[in-house]
Amino acid sequence: MALLVVVCLPSLMILIYNYRRQQSDWTSSIVIILLSAVIGSVQFCSIISLSLAALIGFRIIISGSENNLKLIAISIITVIVFYYVSVTLAIAEIDCYEGWTTPIVLLASMAVILYQFHCMYQEYLGYETRAHQAVGRLSRMVSVINKLTRFIPPQIWEPIVKSDSPVIVSNKRAKLTIMFSDIVGFTELSDSLSSDNLADILNTYMHCMTLIANKHGAVLDKFIGDGMVCFFGEPKSRGARQDALDCIAMAIDMRREMRTLRQKWRLMGFEGLYIRIGITTGYCHVGNFGSNNRLSYTLIGKEANLAARLEASAGKDEILVSESTYDYVCHNYECQHAGAFQLKGFDDQVNAWQVLDPDADKGHLSKWVDHTLPGFNLHLNFKDMKDNDYQDIRARLNFALERVEQEEEKLATDIAAECKRDNNGHK
Repeated sequence: MALLVVVCLPSLMILIYNYRRQQSDWTSSIVIILLSAVIGSVQFCSIISLSLAALIGFRIIISGSENNLKLIAISIITVIVFYYVSVTLAIAEIDCYEGWTTPIVLLASMAVILYQFHCMYQEYLGYETRAHQAVGRLSRMVSVINKLTRFIPPQIWEPIVKSDSPVIVSNKRAKLTIMFSDIVGFTELSDSLSSDNLADILNTYMHCMTLIANKHGAVLDKFIGDGMVCFFGEPKSRGARQDALDCIAMAIDMRREMRTLRQKWRLMGFEGLYIRIGITTGYCHVGNFGSNNRLSYTLIGKEANLAARLEASAGKDEILVSESTYDYVCHNYECQHAGAFQLKGFDDQVNAWQVLDPDADKGHLSKWVDHTLPGFNLHLNFKDMKDNDYQDIRARLNFALERVEQEEEKLATDIAAECKRDNNGHK
């Protein structure tokens, strides 16, 4: 009876207190004290001591890591204190191995630990299920965001995603370099092409030009039919002069890329597609325009209209720049005065300059070779050639040269034979 009172009563208090209340620092400390008291009271019974020690260890494991040292310290102190209680009780010569008390305590401890492990495993399964669901929702959200970002310039959505900054109707006045471009001859071509071929040409053109715009750091504002609007200076600017230089470099790369596309389209039977570009530098209002329900990051102002008018006045493969842009780039790029234009919406005539190709005066050092005659198209872009392509290019050029020589010899033979027949006929 003494052993039953000493062991079962505290154990019952431990089980009720430990597993009917939420885990906290206070509840864990009190449980440790009660368990340590029982162990100290029955030091003379190793089986009961080990089973209750397992409960102490399990309680420490499931407690927060910040409380482990505190609980271990409390356990050690209380075990030492109640050890002296066991010394006193040992005089009574209690035999803990008689009866059912010892196996009941052992089985109860094992059952409690197994039950707690079962509960923890069920919690783990629940957490794992919720984690998979969260990962699935996150993946779908990332997929949706990746799709939506294709409709917005990266310079706009990247700061929003990184800093979670608020998106409101706001704009400011800033100095920008603005570029308008479109395809010369596209309207006429659209009348004779099917919608599938037209869409394929337009998508190919926009894809290539978008890659160039992203490469130079331009904000691609919008596509307008076969045209596009880009600008430099916001939301990040490298300075007004450098923004203008970057815009000119982008426009030249677009003109060169258009030559490559024109050769591909010519082989497909689509002739006469050229790019024309208008560029100007000046102050505009740029930012989020619209309403709280629908926003558009764009620019408005007289300078934007000027760039559009210059683009409309440009000829095939021409890049026309206003005087403000010319002042920034004339020391780095060769420009030729194109004249003074009376543009719609402007009272005074507007001076414009044509940006010449930097490779035009390099002769044999030029990165481009482009020559067209009836029955002859030669287009070499050394900038995009790879080292292992030169041998194949040389072989094809030699083959073409041999064919030209054969045709030339055949033509000379035919002319000589015809002259001989004419002479015999006169005789």
